[in-house]
Amino acid sequence: MLDENVPRSVADKLENLGHDVEFVRDVLPVGAVDPLVAAVAEKDDRVLISFDGDFERISPRIPNGQKARFRQLSRIWLRCSEFQASQRVERVMSFIEAEYNIAEESRDGRMLLQIGASYIRSNR
Repeated sequence: MLDENVPRSVADKLENLGHDVEFVRDVLPVGAVDPLVAAVAEKDDRVLISFDGDFERISPRIPNGQKARFRQLSRIWLRCSEFQASQRVERVMSFIEAEYNIAEESRDGRMLLQIGASYIRSNR
């Protein structure tokens, strides 16, 4: 599930690589609050892809308080420029897919990645 700030080029790249893509704007009103976006992505068992770092506070690896909140939400935080995003996603897709498979088999069950201009980081 792509947040409203993710360009169409990323969706096209993911679709060309065989992934099912849905934009947040296709299922929620424009400007929907982040906790609602996170809840819908989690409910629909989608990986949420966004440039928005606010999801780090909403669904951290080790939550403070509300431990059950968004415990199954997988996220990819794009920390590169929008111009670089589709190319970066394509270049690291094998890593993303491997991390997703690892997450599916883990007790936690979620994948948390950051993709920057020159790095990719997994928070396991």
